[in-house]
Amino acid sequence: MKRWTLMFVLLLVGGLAGVFIAGPLLHGQANAPLAVPKEMTSYRAVVKMVLHAVVSVEVRSKPVKAKQQPRQRGRRPNVDDAQVPEEFRKFFDQFGGDMQFEMPEQMPHNGMGSGVIIDPKGVILTNNHVVDGADVVEVKLQDGRKFRSKEVFTDPKSDLAIVKIDVKGTLPYLEFGDSDTMEIGDRVLAVGAPFGLTGSVTAGIISAKARDLHTNVAVPDDFLQTDAAINPGNSGGPLINLEGKVVGINTLIKSQSGGFQGVGMAIASNLAKNVVSQLEKDGKVHRGYIGVQIKTLDADVASRLGVQGDKGVLVSSIMPSTPGAKAGLQDGDVITAINGNAVGDSRDLQKVVLSAPLGKPVDLNIVRDGQPRTLKVTIEEQPADYGTVRVNNTPRKQQPKEPDAVSLDKMGVEVTDVTPQIAQQLGFKKDQKGAIVTEVDPDGAAYEAGVRRGMLITKVDKKAVASADGAKDLLNKASLDKGVLLQVQTAQGGTNFIVVKAVAGAAK
Repeated sequence: MKRWTLMFVLLLVGGLAGVFIAGPLLHGQANAPLAVPKEMTSYRAVVKMVLHAVVSVEVRSKPVKAKQQPRQRGRRPNVDDAQVPEEFRKFFDQFGGDMQFEMPEQMPHNGMGSGVIIDPKGVILTNNHVVDGADVVEVKLQDGRKFRSKEVFTDPKSDLAIVKIDVKGTLPYLEFGDSDTMEIGDRVLAVGAPFGLTGSVTAGIISAKARDLHTNVAVPDDFLQTDAAINPGNSGGPLINLEGKVVGINTLIKSQSGGFQGVGMAIASNLAKNVVSQLEKDGKVHRGYIGVQIKTLDADVASRLGVQGDKGVLVSSIMPSTPGAKAGLQDGDVITAINGNAVGDSRDLQKVVLSAPLGKPVDLNIVRDGQPRTLKVTIEEQPADYGTVRVNNTPRKQQPKEPDAVSLDKMGVEVTDVTPQIAQQLGFKKDQKGAIVTEVDPDGAAYEAGVRRGMLITKVDKKAVASADGAKDLLNKASLDKGVLLQVQTAQGGTNFIVVKAVAGAAK
């Protein structure tokens, strides 16, 4: 009897549990959905906010008529008469060979890109490479309206441009966001007209910040890297944060196929803001310069040069008649601060110089031969071609091994005296002193450190080198275990410092 009572109780409990579990399902009720942030499910709100301020940009240029070929009198075409049809022979005979051949017109340049309205009065921001060479720029809005303009102001060095259009009333526009506050992993949208498909929107994240691809040595790049799809035609369009503000201008892609492969670059909005303000005010951008080529120091070289830590930049070469040359800068100087602002790397120096007031002297703190100094340099405006012309583009010629070469077995190199003939051949000054590297053992310590054939050794451990024998004498007194500091010059790159240390397999 007790067993039957227990079974009845268990069946009763199970039935009640089934009613509680299955009841809602039998009445068509589903479990409550999980709460998901709106930005995870759709970007529709921000897209509606920004899309009307993004435009497509078409450029048109007039066809260029080719120059006429010189007149040729009394001559027929250089073709055997037997090969010329009868009607053509009559034509040549009728005009007596006095003919003028004119090449057809070259096709006009037409292109397409994107842009973003940044001022309700009709100012569009785009890329310089989108509008470069255009006679007329046509701007098409999302509502179908079209505007033509010849008011185009460009800044090739930053690859930015603005187009001004004449409008009645006001246009929808977007504000700049602060690109410095963007972090890797933040969501962004790329808007534009890839392959002419206007109003296209793609989503991604910030993949990296402050990318410098060295597109122009006169201006440090400041790219935001994104995996939001960017393709040809997206150039000039905005990169948008989830607040609907412009944090970048989509400019280029890194691709082996020519199409999107997950690596897109957008010019940071904070850089763009500065360029836009100057283009709107003066129609051009004013930038300061001191006229030097610089290299970032590594810790070993910095310590040997008496520079605290590894902060500072090495002056590799100086252009003649530039502010740096007038101030007395020399190859091999290390710039550590400018106007009290510490210089950690080349970007720090460029940013300070580019934004410094023009025509006013500033303090330049340097280290020369281990001793700190302060120079006065007056920042001047960059010439238009600055950054597009190399200081020295003389190609390095291979120097054959000299019969009187001196072997520096410690480092695994051979050197020879620099004669006026060798100096001229390699692109150095005729009166240059030092030792030319003629051979480098690929298994030696020097090769490991970066010494290459054709380099000119001018100092060993800060002591001047006048000849190949002089280099050998100084090296014999040095210790590879502690590291030997070489000051070298190259025909292409100016002055550099190399620390050569003993490595496994290298001669000592």
